[in-house]
Amino acid sequence: MKTSTNHDPAMRLAVAIKRLHARLREAATANAIGLPISQIAILKHLRDHGPATASALAVAEHVSQQAIAQNLAALKRAGLVQATRDATDGRKSLISVTKAGHRLFETAIASRNAWLARAINANIGARERPALEKAIELLERLGGSDAAREGR
Repeated sequence: MKTSTNHDPAMRLAVAIKRLHARLREAATANAIGLPISQIAILKHLRDHGPATASALAVAEHVSQQAIAQNLAALKRAGLVQATRDATDGRKSLISVTKAGHRLFETAIASRNAWLARAINANIGARERPALEKAIELLERLGGSDAAREGR
């Protein structure tokens, strides 16, 4: 077993994914009217999982109640999210994405995808495209793996 992190595939992959993820987030926010990444992340969570309470959002985003409240206030002022009373518990409010929030999020995703397409075209030659396709398949397989939970 190699101990050098320079040659450890797991470490190299983790670092590469982290860097690519950061670049994709930057690209997604570049054209999103200057919204901070934290607010884009809230919009994404609400789009992916549906309406949620502020408390649930704070837990999901791993931030304090104060941080979520500040971000939600800014998103509400921008007309990107709205709060409605929870039908099952009137003491709670559910936060959901507005039509404007959906449009802005779609713009951010389009920006991210355009950046990635440009990066692929600029850095991956035609002869390397089959290797990229294979790498994508392997990454998809790793993403769907339950090996860590199963102790393999």
